[in-house]
This record gives sequence, C-alpha cells and structure tokens, in this order.
Amino acid sequence: MSNLLDKINQPNDVKKIPDEQIPALCRELRRSILRTVSRNGGHLASNLGSVELTVALHRFLDLPKDKLVWDVGHQAYTHKLLTGRKDAFGTLRKKGGISGFPKRAESHCDVIDTGHSSTSISVAAGLAEARDLKGETHRIVAVIGDGSLSGGPAYEALNNVGRSKSNLIIVLNDNEMSISKNVGGMANYLRKVRMSENYIDLKGNLENVFNKTAFGERVANSIKKTKATLRSMVVPGEFFTEMGLTYYGPIDGHNIHELERALHAAEKVHGAVIIHAVTKKGKGYRPSETEPSRFHGTPPFDVMSGKPFEALRGVSYTDIFRSEICAIASENKDVAAITAAMADGTGLDRFQKQFPERFFDVGIAEGHAASFATGLSLNGMHPVLCVYSTFLQRAYDEIMQDICLNNRPVTLAIDRAGIVGSDGETHQGIFDVAFLSHMPGMTIFVPRNGAELRAMLRVAVSMETPTAVRYPRGSKDIDFMENTVPITVGKAEVMKRGSKVAILFLGTLASEAMELCGMLAERGIDATIINARFAAPYDKALIQSLSINHQLLVCMEEGVRSGSFSEHVMAYVMEEQLPMRVVSCTLGDRFLPQGTQAELRNDCGLTAGKIYERISAYLEK
Repeated sequence: MSNLLDKINQPNDVKKIPDEQIPALCRELRRSILRTVSRNGGHLASNLGSVELTVALHRFLDLPKDKLVWDVGHQAYTHKLLTGRKDAFGTLRKKGGISGFPKRAESHCDVIDTGHSSTSISVAAGLAEARDLKGETHRIVAVIGDGSLSGGPAYEALNNVGRSKSNLIIVLNDNEMSISKNVGGMANYLRKVRMSENYIDLKGNLENVFNKTAFGERVANSIKKTKATLRSMVVPGEFFTEMGLTYYGPIDGHNIHELERALHAAEKVHGAVIIHAVTKKGKGYRPSETEPSRFHGTPPFDVMSGKPFEALRGVSYTDIFRSEICAIASENKDVAAITAAMADGTGLDRFQKQFPERFFDVGIAEGHAASFATGLSLNGMHPVLCVYSTFLQRAYDEIMQDICLNNRPVTLAIDRAGIVGSDGETHQGIFDVAFLSHMPGMTIFVPRNGAELRAMLRVAVSMETPTAVRYPRGSKDIDFMENTVPITVGKAEVMKRGSKVAILFLGTLASEAMELCGMLAERGIDATIINARFAAPYDKALIQSLSINHQLLVCMEEGVRSGSFSEHVMAYVMEEQLPMRVVSCTLGDRFLPQGTQAELRNDCGLTAGKIYERISAYLEK
C-alpha cells in the first residue's frame, strides 16, 4: 500500500492528492502524530481532533501567500506535516528539533510564534487590515477553539472585526474542550447552536426579491426591523451575527467536503465570517477520545495501553499540592480554589470532587480569575488561584490593581515555575518572580522540596495579605533533605554555616548548592549554604550578617535576570555598601527554547560545575 505522506514534501502538495484518497491520508496523518507523540510527548488529543479541518484548510488556501493563524498553536501538528516538516517531525519538542507550536523560523507557512490562547482573531484582523491598506488580495483565516472563546481578548477581537469591512474567515473549532471541559455561558451557548441554511437562503432571497419591487424599500425596511426576531427563531448563531459577523454552521469538522464548501462560500462574503466546525477531540485513538484532558498534553506513553511511562517516576510537586490543598480546605471552610480551565493539570481535580461548592473553573480567563478571587476575599473567603506560571502573566494588571492594591488575602499557587522544558519559549515559567516581586505587599514563597511546599501552603493560606507559592514541574529535589526548620515569613534557612563564600539559592536548587559546596571544599573553602525561601520579602538581616565573614555571595535561581531575586539582592548589597561581591546565577534575559530541564540548565550555566568555574575565576583574581 502506498504511503500518501511520501507525496507531500512542500506546502500545497496536499492538493495533488485525489479526493477519494483524502480519508486514507487523514488516517496516515493520525498514525504519524500518534507515533511521534507517544515517543516524545506533546499535545495529542487536540491534534487528532483537527486533522480533517487542517487538511481542508490546506486544500483551500495557497500557502504561504495566504495566511493561516492558529490560536495557541497546540493543534498545528498536521499543519507541520503538510508544510515540508514531515522528515523532521520525529524531532518534535526535542532540543534542536521542531517546536510543538507554530514557529516562523521553521516555515514561511507559520505566521506567528504563539503558545497562549485567545489571540488569533486579533492577529488575523491586523493582518487583514494591513493587506487591505497595501491593496493585496490574499486570504486570511484564523482558527480558534471554543475553549479559547472564554478568553477576553477573543471577545474584544470579535467586537472589532464585526465592525470592520476587511474580509476575514474565522474557523471556530468546537470540540467542547479547552484543556479541561469547557465551562460558562459561551460553552452552553455553543451546545445549542444548530445549522440553519433555511434562514440564510430566506434572508438573501426575500431581500433580493423585495428590493426589485415598487414597494420593495418599505418591505425591505420592515424585514430589517423583524430580522433579529426571525434570526433568533431559526438561527441560534445570533450571538455572532449580532456582532456583525456572517455565521455558517455548525458543520461536521471531520467532513472535508462540507468544510471546503463552507470555506469557499465564506470567501465570497464581504466582511468577517465565522465557520462553526464541530470536531471530536482525540478522534481516532480510543484512549484520547475517552480521556481528552489527560491526552491534551501528555508525556511519552505506551500506545497499546495509553499509560504514560512517566507514571513510574514518583510523586510530583503538583501531586503534593493536590493532596495538601484538600487537607487545608477540609480544616478551613473559607478556603476556595480557582482554576482557569486546568483543573487536572494544576491538581485541583481532587478538590473539585471533594468541595464542588468551593471550586470555580472560570475558563481561559486568568485576568478575570484574579479579580474574581479578589471578590471572594472581600466577603471573607480565602481563594487559592492555581495557575501555571506562564499563564499567570495574562493576569498581571488584575493581580496588581485588584489583589495587591486592595491588599487582599489571595494565594497564587504557581505551578510549572522555572524551566518547564519541551513546550519551549511560550511555556517556560521564568518571569513570575520578576513581575510579582515589585508588587507592594506580595509575599512570594519558594519551596526547595516537597516538605517545604506543604508547609508554605499552610502559612500562605493563614495570612491576611497577598501571597504566592511557586513550585516547579516534575519532582526535582522533591525529597532532597526533607528535614526543614519551621517557616518564618521573610526569613531564610541556613542549611550549613561556613565562611568566605556564601551560596544563596532560591527554589529547587539545593542539590546543585550542595554539590557546589563539595567542589569548593576540595580547594579548602568551607562555604555557607542558604535556602532563601522567599523571593519577597527576602532576609536582608541575614545578608547583612553574611558580609562580616564572607567576601563572595553567590545567588542561584531559575528565572530571568532582570527583576530577579538575585538582582534585588545585588542592589541591596550595593545600596548598603556591604563589603562583598554578588555573583548572579540566573537564566539570563532571553526566551528559553525547548529542551529538557537538565539540558536547559546546562545551557544557561545553572549547574554546579559551571557556577564553580565562575567562582574560581573570581577567586583567582
């Protein structure tokens, strides 16, 4: 049997495949995606569910002349396979390999580097306006999931394009899922929407007929007055039409003929068109069809059983949070939990089952989540907003203006803080310390192991001011030197006392600090080791005392340099004119590419060996 994928080596080659062979091509695409993701990990369910939709778009568009904008981009694996990256697909999400998201450096068919949700319509609208200003005529399509419609920027964009005269096609990929099951008014609305070609034909035909008669203008005006009532009776897509968009759907998102028919019809409409395509997340692989949330972003797994190989690696920080937040909530009836469409990923799935009345999934709406948490706290609750570090950036203003300005007792549980790994630049959690530490009143807890995470969560939830507890993905150092001294806000933990060189680390870098201490001991230096515990407020009194018998203070953390804990410490030492030098060991000021956590630490010089080289160079001077 011939391999149809062998015939697709560059953009637009899919158009050469005969219609009758397209279903077979889709099966091959699914097999390729399943095979690679099972080995490398990645976003499986969303990609399996969008195969036919992607094929239809590629048969309709002329890439890269036409522009295809993916929202988030985690469903673009088929797009990669159809645009000349088939041979490199086995390197997906590996260091130096192709990204799990659109990347302009990989292909001219990728319009924008992306990885966060709800922005595709805005980007596409900007592209369309620029096209029109330049007198160009190429087609522009934005693909957005129904989950992404819960994000505010998507509504802002719809409001804008509904008033624009630029031709733009928006494909709504409706699979009733984001990462977790979709919630909210839009999700309920989309469930009710049904196809109504009768209305579209009735509207167009009646107006055309009446406008040709002597009394046509009066009748046409009468139609316009009653159009909203008529539409609400036969077209449940009124939300979009009232915003000024032409609505087609819902249509079967796995029927390529139907998809292509809708795309060609949309192309003829003047203005913005939304095509509502209903798809099944995880289609073609039963485990992902039945558990789409688990296979949204999956580690490598056994294809036959669907079970991840990583399951044997032990407890993660997310697992510890999962159990501890439930224990805290069982003792404190004022504790509530909030997620932004990620109950499973953040470990709130157990909380949701045990305390459903105190669990809130607000959809992909981090800004709203922060303000909502503020409202809960204003009436006596202590909300815990659990979100990945990379997505917390979307709520910066609400954290500053609502939580901190009002000094509310809200706890931010920041999962995936630090290097995350294979998802690349858009998902590394390396900016949160920098943008939270300058917020007045914010206390930032940074545990070095699992025991500290449990203890810090309890302290944070007991406080009457804004708090954040940041912890990494996986299980690095989770059991490393479990015994810890009690937590005192703003105070560091001195793990070993010495002189001359002090090693001050933030987060799960205790093992590197101990290894570095051993290296220094071999050259006769008895170093001090300190677990900072807090990025803000940090232990200034301890730093003062260190300056008495230490000439070098080495700060280590998994975050960017600008605005970092290390930078704050360095500024304090300079302001106080303390007689010691600070060596800042951070990830630098850059976006981190994909790779394993260990690979990226090594590349950034955040290993014991590379830090020792820096210390040695200083001491030799």
